[in-house]
This record gives sequence, structure tokens and C-alpha cells, in this order.
Amino acid sequence: MVENRKIIHIDMDAFYASIEQRDNPSLRGKPVIVGGRPESRGVVATCSYEARKYGIHSAMPSKTAYKRCPYAHFIRPRFEEYHKVSQKIRNIFYRYTDLVEPLSLDEAYLDVTKNKKGIKYATQIAKMIKEDILREVGLTSSAGVSYNKFLAKLASDYKKPNGLTVITPENKQEFLDKLPINKFFGVGKVTAKTLNNLGIKNGYDLRQLDISELESIFKNRGYVFYQFARGIDYREVKPHRERKSVGSETTLRNNLSIDDEEVLEILSQICEDVSHRLLYSNNLGKTITLKIKYDDFSQITRSLSLRNPIYKKEDIRTNVYELLKNVDTKNKQIRLLGVTVSNLVDSKKECTNVTIFEYINNMNNNTNLN
Repeated sequence: MVENRKIIHIDMDAFYASIEQRDNPSLRGKPVIVGGRPESRGVVATCSYEARKYGIHSAMPSKTAYKRCPYAHFIRPRFEEYHKVSQKIRNIFYRYTDLVEPLSLDEAYLDVTKNKKGIKYATQIAKMIKEDILREVGLTSSAGVSYNKFLAKLASDYKKPNGLTVITPENKQEFLDKLPINKFFGVGKVTAKTLNNLGIKNGYDLRQLDISELESIFKNRGYVFYQFARGIDYREVKPHRERKSVGSETTLRNNLSIDDEEVLEILSQICEDVSHRLLYSNNLGKTITLKIKYDDFSQITRSLSLRNPIYKKEDIRTNVYELLKNVDTKNKQIRLLGVTVSNLVDSKKECTNVTIFEYINNMNNNTNLN
């Protein structure tokens, strides 16, 4: 029975920035921005909670962040360190259950219905995991506990940072009815505006619309909104998913035209993230895909396939920029950008079990592979 499941969602607090503050005590309690330098036309990858008080957020141009908080500390990302910390955290998860579904470096779902320690209450496990992470890694995390993935993720975001929220079958409807509409999964700025224009401000208002009304407005997403307004989510925690692609995307806080210089900077940051994800997963890829979603929620993709697999951010970025040249926006505004590398080469299987770093070195030293 779905309502008997015990699901935990762990989300690290300002992950990259918190690692920088942990490793450099002089940064603690100060606004920290991880990303490009403001003079280099870079973008914000993430920022500390102290910086967020100034309205700074991810994907914001660094020069804009500097204007909002000129005394903030700008730091280049250290992805290798972030990956190492992420692995330590993941190892903590596996002490309690093998049913771990990582979503990114800094968040994951855990199914602890049947856990390794035989602990009855998922809330107790969530507390123990948070304590383990703080003691062993030196970082705070937020946890959400519920009987499905949708509610667990909502709960982890409810009292950030360092929060712990439990949503039970008994209190889930009260929680959802009071929840602002923009806090629902899948409700961005444009969707929230559409719903607000219909007088829908929170979960209770959303629940008053029947499924036919929602589908007439939002097509297939209408059914999802109908279920989420009632706390319905049948998805299981899936730990063993065969990796078919590696990607990253970001929703822009402010819509941009394709000619805005920030588009290239944001794509550059995304390509760097994808590159490090490839390294972390011991993969290279031969197919590059650019994804663009517009302000009207229509979207396009452009792809190209290469003869040799790549992983370097420079190579990914070069091909993404080429794909961008073939995009006709028709005067539309961009609200989301994404990059995916697929047609993967598994270094462990196809490179005689050498590490990806050894394989890359061999590629660079073998002219037949160039």
C-alpha cells in the first residue's frame, strides 16, 4: 500500500557555497557566490543563504549579483571537491538503505520502509542521517519525510536551511491546501501567473478545479496538477537506473532573448556542470543535445553526433554553441536552457576497466584517436 511507504528526501543546504564556507572559516556568515567573476561576464552557479537575502540566485549574471551585493565573495566552483563530498554523503545513505535514488550531487530520495537498522520511524532515520552528515562532513541538510516522493520533496524545502518536516496521510491535505501555488512541483513563473489570473493562489484553490478544467488549460500537465493537489504520487524510489545520458538544465528567473549575452554565459556554466558529471560517472558521450524552453512552454531540441566521444567542457561548449546557431526563436523569450550528452561510452566496460582519467590520457596521447 502506497500510504505505508516511508520516503525521505534529503536536500543539502546551499551545497557548493556551504562547502566553501566549511573549508574557509573566514567566509562563514558572509555572502558567498559560487560561479563566474563579475568582470568575466560569468553567471551564479549557487550562493549562500546570506547572499540570497539580496535577491541573488542561480543563473543570475555575476555582474548583476555584484551590483546587488558588491562586498560578496565570488568563488570559482571546485567540482572535484563537490563530487568527493557528494560521495561521502551517499555512503551515509547506504548505511540505512540500498533504495537510494540520487537526483543530483546534493539531493536524493531514500525508501526506508524496510531499512538496514530495523528502525520503525522514518523521522528518526532522517534525524540520524542529518546528524551523520553534520558530524562527518560538516554540512547541514534539510529532510522531508512522507509516504511518497512528491510530498517528501515538498517537505524538505519547507523549512530550509537545516529543516526537518514530516507530512503524514492525516495532515497532507491541510499542508497542501495552505501551500502557495508557486511551491507546487512544475509550477513556474508563467504557470503561477496563469493560475493566479484564474484566482488560484494555493493548493486549496487548485483542488477546486476538476480534471477536465485543468486539462483544458494545461493539457497533459493538468492530470499531474490534479493528483498533486491531492497528494497523489505512485512513483517508486528507483536506485538502479541504467544511465543513458548525462545532462543539466536551469530555469531562468528572468526570460531572455537568444541575443542576450547571458545566454552564452549560462550555457557555458551548464556545459561545465555536465563535464564534471561525466567525469563523476566515468562516462564520455558522442551525442550533444541543446534544449530550449520558451516562455509559452513550447520547447525545441537540437542535436548532433560526433565520431569520437568527448567529456571536456570546452568541447561540449563548442558543439552547443554551434547548435545554438541553428535555432530560430521567432521572437520568443527563453525561460529554460539545458544540455545533455548521450550515446555514452562506459569507461569501465569499453576501456578495458581503466579509469576514465587513464582512458582520456590515452586518447590525448594516441594520434589515431584524434
